[in-house]
Amino acid sequence: MLKRIFVALFVCATAVLAAHIEVSDAYVRAVPPNLKNSAAFMEISNTSQEEVFLLRATSPVASTVELHEHVAHQGMMKMRPVEKIAIAPHSRTSLQPSGLHVMLIGLNTPLHVGETVTLELHFSNGEEITLKEVPIKSVMMGMHKH
Repeated sequence: MLKRIFVALFVCATAVLAAHIEVSDAYVRAVPPNLKNSAAFMEISNTSQEEVFLLRATSPVASTVELHEHVAHQGMMKMRPVEKIAIAPHSRTSLQPSGLHVMLIGLNTPLHVGETVTLELHFSNGEEITLKEVPIKSVMMGMHKH
């Protein structure tokens, strides 16, 4: 009887600790050496039954990292920070140029094509995902493909 209880508790604990967030196709925009800001883009999938939010991100290449979106305001496209980015249950949210993205502000190192950076993502369900070796790519402003 005690063995069954232990096994049941182990299975429950494993299910609670299972990762429900998957990140794919992450990349960071290369910028000329004189620019101090860049952006990171990716696909974030949520395999859980609950909505999950990306709450914040960090990176050693920037002094400040913020979550941002582009919005139309008085006929102009403007970028503004957001508190969180929602990932619906059993769904995927795209972070892409001219849309939702992770803003890298105050770069403390140049970002060259072919190099990589590290990003750490923090989610509302307690998951923290460290993306090592995120490629730096050349991306034209306003383009949705890379």
